[in-house]
Amino acid sequence: MLNVILGVVLPFLGTVLGASLVFFLKDKMNEIVEKILLGFAAGVMVAVCIWSLILPAMEMSTGLGGFAFLPSVIGFLIGMFFLLILDSLIPHLHVNSEEPEGVKSQFKRSTMMFFAVTLHNIPEGMAVGVVLAGVYYGNTLITLSGALALALGIAIQNLPEGAIVSMPLKNETTSKKKAFTYGVLSGIVEPIASLLTIVSIRFVEPALPYFLAFAAGAMMYVVVEELIPESQSNKHTNVATISFAFGFVLMMILDVAFA
Repeated sequence: MLNVILGVVLPFLGTVLGASLVFFLKDKMNEIVEKILLGFAAGVMVAVCIWSLILPAMEMSTGLGGFAFLPSVIGFLIGMFFLLILDSLIPHLHVNSEEPEGVKSQFKRSTMMFFAVTLHNIPEGMAVGVVLAGVYYGNTLITLSGALALALGIAIQNLPEGAIVSMPLKNETTSKKKAFTYGVLSGIVEPIASLLTIVSIRFVEPALPYFLAFAAGAMMYVVVEELIPESQSNKHTNVATISFAFGFVLMMILDVAFA
């Protein structure tokens, strides 16, 4: 149980550390550094979707024979559409964007930027939660070391993400403490999503492959909708691409080495 709690809390600590960088960085993050961080985060998340979520989901479904892909396909598509619905309903504003998304509202820019990051963190929390649930409920295809490696990978990804979020918020609120608080609060959704996922799977454990693929689809939506477009806009796109490769490789190593 203690290891499960550690896995739930670890990604949140990554967000807290990343948000704390607002006290040490200058008023505006260097554009090249931002591209590196965005590309790295995207690489980690894509690797998580493949190595930690979709492949285990397919391995758990081998009893379906030639249709072993079915739970992964269904879960993945539902996860994509789930994030699409949230993205369409929740008013939010992405980093470096001037056009709010979701339903029209009178929220401040800082509030909508906070919602954007919170929306981003939901699938990450679910991904950690569904893998930890597999360990907690005794699924032999998911190991504790692999689950903790996933939590560590998300935590590493949250470090630059926390910084990317807090810096624009500081410029919006003109307060480092308030920007840090927003960054930390946006990360709280991760352990909440993790715990809710663990509790849910307790009642529908046979649906674990669907939950794994669902988390993968939700995360992939964030990558394609937000991280990759932002990393490939304006200058220094090649830097972001190389950083993507490093993020992907790092997560792949963590997942395989600790499997």
